[in-house]
Amino acid sequence: LRMLQVKLVITGDDFGYCPRRNQGIVDCFLAGAISNVSLLVNGSAAADAAKLARRYSIPIGLHANLSEGSPVCEVLKTNSSLLNQDGFFHGKMGFRTALSRGLLNMSEVKQELKAQVELFYELTGHLPPHMDGHQHVHVLPEVRHVFAEVLEEYGIKYTRVPVEPGLHNCGWIPPSLMDFYLGVEEDSFNTVDVFTKHGIRWPDIYIGLSTMGKNMSVTSIWSAINSAILEVTSRAPSPAHPALQSRTVTIELMVHPGYPSVPPVGGCGEGPDDFSQSWERLHELQTLIKPELQSHYKSRNIQLCSFKDL
Repeated sequence: LRMLQVKLVITGDDFGYCPRRNQGIVDCFLAGAISNVSLLVNGSAAADAAKLARRYSIPIGLHANLSEGSPVCEVLKTNSSLLNQDGFFHGKMGFRTALSRGLLNMSEVKQELKAQVELFYELTGHLPPHMDGHQHVHVLPEVRHVFAEVLEEYGIKYTRVPVEPGLHNCGWIPPSLMDFYLGVEEDSFNTVDVFTKHGIRWPDIYIGLSTMGKNMSVTSIWSAINSAILEVTSRAPSPAHPALQSRTVTIELMVHPGYPSVPPVGGCGEGPDDFSQSWERLHELQTLIKPELQSHYKSRNIQLCSFKDL
């Protein structure tokens, strides 16, 4: 496997959430610990994030958000199926519940996704090279079709399909969270055909659920990458197959580094949530910048890059 080249996109999600998140993500990028970011355009510090990305040439895509905070589309801010009684998005689980009850208007979902792409363009001066979903809403039933249409309309080539190899063996993930992850995985499997039909691409491997927050360590990242590479290479027709010798495997590692949010600053309209205020964000940042992690990439012929480089 030594000849195998691995291209690794390390994406810092939730760029634009708050100034402290932005600072943490920039520090990570400058340390060579992440290679790509995903912007929440409805985040309270989104404009600042876009400026930072320009200043430091950070490759940036769109973290489409339908579940946290407020819509960016003016028409949908007052009266739409995307809002709860308080006038905010339904939340991570609330969105899923409303969807399963048939309460969400898909034309409003499409309108909001397009408004977020347009706002991304206004903030950055370019269309996003990749677009994924905050809290994995983009692979949900019905939403996946609308999401794929929007990507195709704007010519956005890349997305994220959160199926993580070895997830089932991660005994440290609490059952309630594992149930959510397995739901995300099932939705992802059911999304593959839809995205393929619309000509959308994604890396060979996704990692990020098993390594989130307190579960992130140099070892957990390494074992996730290694088991993922093993799985991809074992899919090949035969080990002696010459094509595999020069094969490039592409991986996206989703991470959430940052300095913890301090209320009331931050969030997407409702203030910052618990995860963003927790020490787990800082733990991710401190783990990602460890020199032994970086030297490990080099020794394994792993090239950090962004979606444009795939």
